Amino acid sequence: MRAAVVGASGQVGAALCARLRERGWEVVGTHGHVATPSTLALDIEDIPALERFLAAAFDCVFFPAALTFVDYCEEHPAEAIRVNRDAPTAAARAAARQGAPFVYYSTEYVFDGTRGPYAEDDPTCPVSVYGRTKREGEVAALEANPRTVVVRSQVVYGPEPQGKNFVYQLLRRLGAHETMRVPVDQIACPTYNLDLAAASVELVERRLAGIYHVAGRDALDRHAFARLACEVFRLDAMRLLPVKTADLNQRALRPLSGALRTDRARGTLTTELRGAREGLVAMKQTLAAASV
Repeated sequence: MRAAVVGASGQVGAALCARLRERGWEVVGTHGHVATPSTLALDIEDIPALERFLAAAFDCVFFPAALTFVDYCEEHPAEAIRVNRDAPTAAARAAARQGAPFVYYSTEYVFDGTRGPYAEDDPTCPVSVYGRTKREGEVAALEANPRTVVVRSQVVYGPEPQGKNFVYQLLRRLGAHETMRVPVDQIACPTYNLDLAAASVELVERRLAGIYHVAGRDALDRHAFARLACEVFRLDAMRLLPVKTADLNQRALRPLSGALRTDRARGTLTTELRGAREGLVAMKQTLAAASV
């Protein structure tokens, strides 16, 4: 079995490549801006180049590549549309021409965050450019390829090559004895990236399609998650400054009560979706092993 992972140098893409290889897949990964020794350069905004890459024989196309900087999207909507909707739609069509499944990664930002936790069939209502382009990407991919799997996740963390996720930010800031403002009113389910990757591969191997929420077991506000990370990594939680989201004066609105219900995934898959403490402990162990 041969898989394409578009966006393989990011945290979800790297975890996907590792999981696929564990399962015996041949993997061809791409990168946009951050090169790795095992990935090919590909500008996904260049649709003809993307289509040429995917013209090779692939048994599945995973598309974790995205423009995820929420405030940047608000100020650059045309770019967000190209990256989050148009490129994955072209990739979904390319996969469909080969009869291959397509996996599109989405987010709780497709909801307005006023009445979570959300199930897969709850009405969407994005309140930001990022959320709107991701929702448009979902719809377009599902229409372009009947074997599309839309995987919605949130607050993804874990070991990753670029070290950019929230837990890494926490480790750097508090490790340097700095303070860090963390919102107390953004509720979500932190998701361990290796669990997300394993669930994604299982969805494909079991030939499932449609929308699945794949997220961690615990619904926590961001400050509570940060405090838990401090406990696991033995950081000084007193350096966390609890704030309301409104006080951060961010360009784009955030869904506040945006936790995802995962009943469908948990009732269908064998992959364990760990709680926040278990995931953080696993991350700590992995980072410690890598530093030896």
